Amino acid sequence: MTHHETPTPAGTSTGTADAAPPGGPAAVARVTSRDVARAAGVSQAAVSLVLGDKWRGRVSPAKAEAVRTAARELGYRPNLAARSLRMGRTRTALLVVPALTTEFFARVYTGAARAAADHGFGVVLYPSPEGIGPARDPFDSAAAALDGVIASSMAAGALAALRDAGLPLVMLDSDPGDDRATATVNLDIADGARQLAAHLTALGHRRITHLAADVDSWTFALRARAVTEALADVPGTLLRRQPAALTVESGLHAAHAALTAPGPRPTALLCDDDIIAAGACKAVRRLGLRIPEDISVTGFDDLALAVAIEPELTTVRLPAEEFGEAGMRALMAVLDGARPEAPTLPVELIPRGSTAPPPADADNAARPGGE
Repeated sequence: MTHHETPTPAGTSTGTADAAPPGGPAAVARVTSRDVARAAGVSQAAVSLVLGDKWRGRVSPAKAEAVRTAARELGYRPNLAARSLRMGRTRTALLVVPALTTEFFARVYTGAARAAADHGFGVVLYPSPEGIGPARDPFDSAAAALDGVIASSMAAGALAALRDAGLPLVMLDSDPGDDRATATVNLDIADGARQLAAHLTALGHRRITHLAADVDSWTFALRARAVTEALADVPGTLLRRQPAALTVESGLHAAHAALTAPGPRPTALLCDDDIIAAGACKAVRRLGLRIPEDISVTGFDDLALAVAIEPELTTVRLPAEEFGEAGMRALMAVLDGARPEAPTLPVELIPRGSTAPPPADADNAARPGGE
């Protein structure tokens, strides 16, 4: 995790005026742009270009990274008050997330804040009290208080108040076809779902129940489609779907329903989230079954929870910090009048102990306690 430096209040930071203000504490050594230039091995002009995000085509990427690294390590803080007056900006971005119940969104914030600091911006984190949407405008006048908004994993139409303020809006983990967003940055969620399906079928599983997040959002609809399409190509596969809210308790109940439904029980539970998967693991054990000998379980996200349960959870790792960084870089590009990149970041299957080939007698496995 990267520590985010909070911008120093106006009148005490440095930038356009590197020297300490008159009457300031003389004993405190202040890092200047000259110090950053010396540490990075570049000119002060190059430091100004990089920290002002005007370096492209004028400073090499390697030197730009050296400047950003030196600035972070030295604790350099530009004079944000003077720069804001000059540029007509508040140098503040809003990051809206559905909730703070998992570390995924905390890691998105860490990445976004790190990228923002490279541009002399601060980030306000705002969890929507209604989950995926709608998000209330947390300021009396968002347009006056903010330069732009990044929204992670929010439902379409959830940010009407912020859109109406006329602010640049970068959407993360959202429908790239939504023209209400200024830019969209995504993870390759569909590929993650396909990797999970391929992992299970390669192990020999043919009866798979998808514990699908009962959330009306683009990302979960995409997972459902990707799982369906991937398993449709495997002969003899029976896919069922059981909805579950994003809680351990709901995962437990959904898995219990799936495992005790009439007919042969599934040999694998493919869960939309590690939290749902944790509940599924509890249900499996309460029914007297074993993981992975009787039932394989998979998750999604690779939260800390994934290695806290036993056996550890096979899941899909999402590069959350890189995701937040990419979103902030896209917003900075928009604010500078450039065409923002709209990358799709790769995800990675992490096989662990919760998955294995189905039992040899799986073809005749009846529901626990059933006929």
